Amino acid sequence: MKFAIIKERKNPPDRRVVFSPSKLAEAKKQFPEATFKVEASDIRVFPDNQYKAAGFEVTNNVSDGDVMIGVKEVPIDALIPNKKYFFFSHTIKKQPYNRKLLKAILEKNIELYDHETIVNEKGFRLIGFGRYAGIVGAYNGFRAWGLKYNSWSLPKAGPLPNQAALISELHKIKLPNIKILLTGSGKVANGSQEMLDAMHIKSVSVPDYLSKTFSEPVYCKIDVLDYNKRKDGKVKDNFDFFNNPKDYDSNFMRFAKVTDYFIAGHFYGDGAPYLYTRADVKSPDFNIKVVADVSCDVDGPVATTLKASTIADPIYGYDPQTEKEIDYKNDNAITVMAVDNLPCELPKDASEGFGDMFLKHVIPAFFNNDADGILHRALITKNGKLTEKFSYLQDYVDGI
Repeated sequence: MKFAIIKERKNPPDRRVVFSPSKLAEAKKQFPEATFKVEASDIRVFPDNQYKAAGFEVTNNVSDGDVMIGVKEVPIDALIPNKKYFFFSHTIKKQPYNRKLLKAILEKNIELYDHETIVNEKGFRLIGFGRYAGIVGAYNGFRAWGLKYNSWSLPKAGPLPNQAALISELHKIKLPNIKILLTGSGKVANGSQEMLDAMHIKSVSVPDYLSKTFSEPVYCKIDVLDYNKRKDGKVKDNFDFFNNPKDYDSNFMRFAKVTDYFIAGHFYGDGAPYLYTRADVKSPDFNIKVVADVSCDVDGPVATTLKASTIADPIYGYDPQTEKEIDYKNDNAITVMAVDNLPCELPKDASEGFGDMFLKHVIPAFFNNDADGILHRALITKNGKLTEKFSYLQDYVDGI
């Protein structure tokens, strides 16, 4: 089996890669029968010479590979027919901007495995960059606070080498006695929590967060049943919320009343109540001043997120009264950081972590006859057709 690490061609450039040189060497050691080639790249966070030094062929032509492994969408004109491809295709939710990509994949008889569809038997994702989105998102939120209030000046995350460097910068600032709210229980929220804990910010319970004042900065991490309540008043479990989201109303405003800085690290499912609406933000009880929306569902459950921001221009202001974008330094503005590709700002760490997961869960499946069904569950297209699991995409492909 021949694997090719392909060059990232999407703009803006993405410096991440699925396998670092050291992780690729580890893969080769574990699976000596595999061949690994690296397509030359002048933007990758690990330069070509590091792969060569690790003993791998670096070339401009990887067309003899069987399995093409990348991160972001491959441009249609760069797709090689009759190959297996791994990348984030952004098609499984019928994203309109990538319909032509999925159509071309079918026409070129490509077997597509989307990183998002690599799940275990219960449907939980096995690999992703979520942790790194949470890490950078929390950092960027503190940076936004400092810029809004002229209280400190943190450098952008991108030029810093790793998570440790971000933490080092955060140790240089002195926080006021603010209350920080973090939503979520998955990899994104856990990444943000790593940063809060590294700053030695005190974690407090929901009752204490809602009712007490503190002489130091504190944070509270909450899950879906903390900020949603059943309409009939019954208390059930998370699975009831996930299965019956329409039976719930948001209970978030009790947190918004006492929160200064909100980190949105939750997963939002279809049909669930919005955390807060534009009407909620108009309320005098809404106290949030800075929002780091790591989840970044535009015009959705976090009503202050009018748009995705960019790494180049990550911060904007939301005017509660006009519901429009304004200067984030404006006294009336809620400051919003809503970058939708945060892991790109930590490319080295993100690549190392992603490679760990890919080597653990995906590469073995090619050599153990897919014993755990990883490849079977992840496969979107085969023999020029959608697989049964993803047949719901047919009307999307057809443009209906």
